[in-house]
Amino acid sequence: MEDKIRLSVLGFSFNQTQSGTYGLVLAEEDGVRRLMIVVGTPEAQSIAFKLQGSAPPRPLTHDLFQTLLSELSISLREVNIYKCENGVFFSRMTFRQGTKIIEIESRTSDAIAIALRTKSPIFTYESIMRSEAVILDENSEPGNIQEDEKDNLALDYSLLNKDELETLLKDAIDGEDYELASLLRDELMKKK
Repeated sequence: MEDKIRLSVLGFSFNQTQSGTYGLVLAEEDGVRRLMIVVGTPEAQSIAFKLQGSAPPRPLTHDLFQTLLSELSISLREVNIYKCENGVFFSRMTFRQGTKIIEIESRTSDAIAIALRTKSPIFTYESIMRSEAVILDENSEPGNIQEDEKDNLALDYSLLNKDELETLLKDAIDGEDYELASLLRDELMKKK
C-alpha cells in the first residue's frame, strides 16, 4: 500500500484559474510541497467561513451535513484524495457508525469543507504529491509557512455576500482584530 501524506488547509490563492473558481491550497504536513485544488464559489465560501472561525448568518450545506453526522452518531474518520485526472481531484470520505465503516465518493471541495467542520484528517498519496504538488519555497522548513506565502494565501472576501461580510465584521470587532475588520469594511463598501 502506498504511503499516505497528511495535508492541512492553508487558504486560498488569489490566482484564479477559471472564472467563478478559486484555488484552495493544501500543505503537506512535515513537508514543503503544496497541492492546489480548484473549488467553486459556494464551496470556497463554506471553507472560508470555517478557516476564519466564523459562523454564517444561516447554516450552510456543509454545516447541515455536520449536524446530521452528529445526530446520527457517525464520525468522519478521514478524507482521502486518491486520484487526479485532467486536473480534477477525486476523494473518498471514510465514516464510522459504531463498528460499521462506510466509504463514500465525494467532490474534494465538499470533503474538505466537511473535514474542517469535523476536525477530521485529510490525506493524499505520495504519487499524487509527486505529480501534482509544487514547492513554493525550497528554502522553507517542513511544516512552516513562509511570510511571503502567507501574503499570497488569504481568504478572498469578495466571495462573501453582504450578510456574511457583516457577520465576519462583527466577529472581527468583537475579537479586536481591527486589521481584518478594516479589510471586511472595505469589502462591504465595494458591495454597496
